[in-house]
Amino acid sequence: QVRLVESGGGLVYTGGSLRLSCVVSGLLFGDYAAGWYRQAPGKSREVVAAISGRSEVTYVSNSVTGRFTISRNNTKKTVYLEINSLKPEDTAVYYCAADATYTKVKLGGVRYWGQGTQVTVSS
Repeated sequence: QVRLVESGGGLVYTGGSLRLSCVVSGLLFGDYAAGWYRQAPGKSREVVAAISGRSEVTYVSNSVTGRFTISRNNTKKTVYLEINSLKPEDTAVYYCAADATYTKVKLGGVRYWGQGTQVTVSS
């Protein structure tokens, strides 16, 4: 059974930082691309960042570039999202995603999802 378990969300103030983690089990993690999506209230889910299986390729959405960084540790089967200079508009549920195809993580059509972790940014 494939499981993606996120952690690290919470309530922070504008300008603060968070590090989200997602532990993946049930698949050969290094063979899978991974990424982070977010969904704000009343909005559709959007991709935030993606990373290929061996970290050769990364992508960060233009809306968060310069503030968000994606990384992974295949030994720990974990993908991370470092979030800096948080803004109220970053408030959303953040979802971890994994797929054997990098372009599906980046563009949509992901096979595996986590349950999400709430990030709330207060001004």
